[in-house]
Amino acid sequence: MPPSAREHAASVRTPSEEQWLRVSEYLRRERFSLAVDAARGYPEADRLAGTPLLSAAAWRLPAPVPLASIRLEFTPGAPPPVLPDVASVAPFALPTRADGRRYQRYCDVIESLAPPAVFENRPIYRLVAAGLAGPDPWLGFARGRFFDGVNVGGPAGFEYAAAALGVTDRCRYRDAFGDPTNLNVRSSAMATSALTLRYDRATGTATFPMHYRDPALVGHAGGLYQVIPVGIFQPSGEASWNEANDFDLWRGLLREYAEELLGASEEYGSEDAPIDYAAWPLARAMTDALATGQLRAWCLGLGTDPLTFAMDLLAVVVIDAPLYDELFGGLVAGNAEGRVIAPRPFDEGAVKELTTRAPLQAAAAALLTLAHEHRDVLLALQIGQLLLDRADDRGVAGVAGVVEQAKGVSQAERGLQRTGVGVQAPCPRVRMPAARPEAAEVAAAAAPQPGAPLAEVEVPERVIDAGRLPVNDAGELAVVG
Repeated sequence: MPPSAREHAASVRTPSEEQWLRVSEYLRRERFSLAVDAARGYPEADRLAGTPLLSAAAWRLPAPVPLASIRLEFTPGAPPPVLPDVASVAPFALPTRADGRRYQRYCDVIESLAPPAVFENRPIYRLVAAGLAGPDPWLGFARGRFFDGVNVGGPAGFEYAAAALGVTDRCRYRDAFGDPTNLNVRSSAMATSALTLRYDRATGTATFPMHYRDPALVGHAGGLYQVIPVGIFQPSGEASWNEANDFDLWRGLLREYAEELLGASEEYGSEDAPIDYAAWPLARAMTDALATGQLRAWCLGLGTDPLTFAMDLLAVVVIDAPLYDELFGGLVAGNAEGRVIAPRPFDEGAVKELTTRAPLQAAAAALLTLAHEHRDVLLALQIGQLLLDRADDRGVAGVAGVVEQAKGVSQAERGLQRTGVGVQAPCPRVRMPAARPEAAEVAAAAAPQPGAPLAEVEVPERVIDAGRLPVNDAGELAVVG
C-alpha cells in the first residue's frame, strides 16, 4: 500500500474504532457511577472504610503509621504475571484499524484514538506484594513500565462500561482476574495519594486542598476529584542511577508536591545525574521539617480501584500552618493534570459532604474517611506518647516508627535502606536548576493554563449539583444531588 493510501486509511475510523470511541466517552462521562457500581460486585467486607475502594486484609492498618516506617523491597527481575488475552475475552477493547489489523495493546488504542496530554511509557516501580497489617509493614516492587498497568486496568474499566451499554453481555476479562487485590495475577503501578493538611496549632483546626483531574490532561480518573498531591511511584527518569536514588516513598512525594501544588516541571535533569534531594530547597525544607516535627507524614493503608484496578497507597501529610504558608502560599490554580481546588475545613461536615455527595476517586473517599476517623492521631503533637498509650497487640508494631519520627529521624536522613537493591547512587549529584522557583518566588511564577471551569464539567445526569459546596477562590466543586 503506497504511503498516501496508508495515510488515508489511518484517517478513516472503522466501525469498531467508532464503537471504541463511544464506549470510551461513556466511560469518561460516567466514571464515577461506574466505579460505585463496580464496587457493589465485590463483598462488602472488601470495601475499605465503607467506600468503593477495595482492600485486602494484609493492606489495612489498625492505626496510622509513619510513612518512613514502611520497609521497601526491590526485586528488579521479578517476572510479570501471565495476563488474560484481551483479544480473546474482550475483543471490542482492541478494535480493528482501517487496514484490517487489530490493535495489539490497549495503550496503542488510547495513543491512536484518544491520547491525553501526557501519555508516556515511563519506568515505574511495579508493585508485586504488600504486607502493611503486621509488625513490620512492607511493600515489594519490581521493574515495570507505566503501560503495563494501563494494559491491565484500561480493558477492565472499558469492558465494564461496554457491558453497561450492552456491547457485551458479561465481563469475561474482569472475571479472569478474580480478586482485584491479588497481585500475583496482574501487573500494577502504585500511586501515592496524599491528603495534605495545613494544621493551625493555635486553633487546633486544619484545612486541605483538593484536585480536579481534567479528562483532557490525564489518562486515569479524568473528571473526578482527588486529594493532592498524587503520583505514580516511579524513578524520575530513564538513567540507571535513578532507580536506586528515587526508590523512596518520601522522595516521590516531594516531586509531586513541586509539580502539583507549585506547578513545577517534571524535568529534573536526572538523565544527566541523580537528583540531589539534600540540595533542592523544597525537598530540604520539607525533610528538615520532618526532623523538627513541623511536618508529619503518615500511611493509612493500600487499596485498589474497583473499576480500573489502579493501586493507591493512602498517605496523610500534616504541615504546620507557618511552614505550609511559606512553602505553598503560592498554591497554583491549575497544573499539568487539572485544577487545584482551594482549601476547605478538615471537619466532619466537609468530609461527610465530599464522601457522600461529590464525584470522588475511590482512593480519595477512603483516605478522607480514614483520616477523619484517625484525626486525633494525625493532628496530635505528642505523637509517640499518644500511640504508646493506645497501643495494643496489633497496633504496637507501628509505635517504634512513630517514636522514631517524633524524635526527628526521617527515612531520607537514615539513608536508602533497601532490600535487594544493593546499588548506591553515583556521584556527582545534580542540584535542582537555578530557575526552579523558591518558596518565596512561587506566587510570581506563571501557572499552567487550567482546564475547563469546574461548573462546566460533564458528569452523569443527576450526579452534579453545582454550587452546593462553598469554596473560596479556585472554582466550583460539583456534588451529587
